[in-house]
Amino acid sequence: MEERELPRRKHVRLKEYDYSTVGAYFVTICAKNRRSLFSRIVGRGLAPAENNGILMWDGEEELCEVVYTRCGEIAERELLALEQRYPHVVVDRYVIMPNHIHAIVMLRDAECAQTGGLCEQGSAGASPRPTLMDVICSYKSLTVRACKAEGGTGELFQSSFHEHVIRSQKDYDEIVRYITENPMRWRADELYVAE
Repeated sequence: MEERELPRRKHVRLKEYDYSTVGAYFVTICAKNRRSLFSRIVGRGLAPAENNGILMWDGEEELCEVVYTRCGEIAERELLALEQRYPHVVVDRYVIMPNHIHAIVMLRDAECAQTGGLCEQGSAGASPRPTLMDVICSYKSLTVRACKAEGGTGELFQSSFHEHVIRSQKDYDEIVRYITENPMRWRADELYVAE
């Protein structure tokens, strides 16, 4: 009987990059099979709002809201708790979409954490372990555990996540704008799945 070789998973991380380096990282974490587990985008003709959500203004005098599911509330709570679990981690910006989460996660050294400023990548006193991967894996695990404790079942997240090393203030500003506008552009998003 001939053994079939399993497909090889593509490694999208930079090969020579140290992901414990002080800096800012744009992270996207997707739900398993792109299921809408975390929130609903309401308004703009998408769906009626049933409760209070996060109001977004799209500049065209139309509102949309991000309304969290219970799992989305847990996902937000665990995301914000990363700063208590890891003293050198700051969750700078984020949005919890129906089937994915975007966040800017900053790894800082002690001096940057005290000043609150955006540190340059690779500054002196680089952050010790944990790496960005350690932080995100911990986040995913704790979120899954908390959702299961409240009656959720099945896998929540895809096995990996996407990251982008933010290399300049311009890059940072563009990503902040993308995160802020993501709910308003949900139907045009590459991860959009009709509910």
